[in-house]
Amino acid sequence: MRPVEEQLKLVTDAAVTPEPVRIAIANALGLMCAEEVQANQPLPGFPQAAIDGYAVRAVDVGGERALSTRRAVPSRPAPEGAADDAGDNAAPAPEPVRERSLPVVGEVPAGSRQPLRLQPKHAVRVYTGAPLPTLADAVLPLEWSDRGRKRVTAHRPVRSGDFVRRVGDDIQPGDVAVISGSILGPAQIGLLAAVGRSKVLVYPRPRVTIMSYGRELVDIDREPGLGQIFDINSYALAAAAKEAGADVHRVGIAEGEPRRLREIVETHLSRSEVLVVTGAVGGSGAAVMQEVLRELGEVDTSRVAMHPGSVQGFGLLGEERTPTFLLPSNAVSSLVAFEIFVRPLIRLSLGKRNANRRVVRARALNHLQSRPGRRGYIRARLMRDAETADYLVEGLGGAAGGPAHLLAGLSEANAMVRIPEDVTEVRPGDVVDVLFITQRS
Repeated sequence: MRPVEEQLKLVTDAAVTPEPVRIAIANALGLMCAEEVQANQPLPGFPQAAIDGYAVRAVDVGGERALSTRRAVPSRPAPEGAADDAGDNAAPAPEPVRERSLPVVGEVPAGSRQPLRLQPKHAVRVYTGAPLPTLADAVLPLEWSDRGRKRVTAHRPVRSGDFVRRVGDDIQPGDVAVISGSILGPAQIGLLAAVGRSKVLVYPRPRVTIMSYGRELVDIDREPGLGQIFDINSYALAAAAKEAGADVHRVGIAEGEPRRLREIVETHLSRSEVLVVTGAVGGSGAAVMQEVLRELGEVDTSRVAMHPGSVQGFGLLGEERTPTFLLPSNAVSSLVAFEIFVRPLIRLSLGKRNANRRVVRARALNHLQSRPGRRGYIRARLMRDAETADYLVEGLGGAAGGPAHLLAGLSEANAMVRIPEDVTEVRPGDVVDVLFITQRS
């Protein structure tokens, strides 16, 4: 049998990154950027108020001169939310000073396009994001004033630049907003919008086609007869591929004579970066599909030293040498094989730096068994000790020699215990490697 690492290398060496496409930034979340995006204008593009208050000249409300000889007023806290709204421009609460009163000669809301010039010893009411009047060099927060409408009294001074977002504070023209090869998350999408990019060049999600094969299969909208079962795999694997980040097409059940099967497979090979066929390995019923696939390329059906899911196949088929997986008909074995081999290929095609699941060390809570000479993947429930924060893991279906093929146990799992090939037994208290699959609420 082939070791898991050797099989995984065969698979990952075949990873194909789709050709870049230009798409709307609203659809680019999670994709890898295929271009360097530079800003062609500053952000902000004009001086603006970082907080609600009054646009002033700092010198008119005390400025930065020493004010220790002036009458103090009771200490007041910094404006609520000032640090959040003003960011790095938020000033620490200065010393109280002699109160100064200025006439309020106008109001500038956010989005105003009317230029306004501030006269010395005057104030203008401004709102967060509003363009700052010419000659104004600071914003007096509402909380540091009496909130007057016709005249405003400053209870505290502000320094030049306080609570002001200067031109280019965030981005300067020529700055790289998003680098090529970066994964586009919410912050990167926001930066693209900030520099005025409605579309971006990305590597698209790999197209993954899922189909099931087996004369015993019926779709879930039909009533199975004697000897028939529902097609579980195409639905489960399509969901797994979508969760991995792929653009998924679920064919459902592929059926017909060999020539018809070949037409179906060829059609989807030309439209896919990855093809997954379940039920095409193991048993005499898979022989027809395997023969059809071998007409389209090389298919290796060597057993893999793992449990469950040792019976599987992999090949590069069609003119484009599309990576093609042959997975078992058993739903649990198929999902485990998908997790270990297909998911990493999808993640690599998306440009992810770490294609594998997070692995943690956890203390086993119950007895686990694995087959000699095979790497065991036991579905499990991963937990944290409330007092020590240590990871704890409880084996579910397939533990302690129980049946490994039951789907219900897998649905309760949020992890898989990975047991080395030379270990056949795990006792309570032993520390094991655990693949963290998903967070369950």
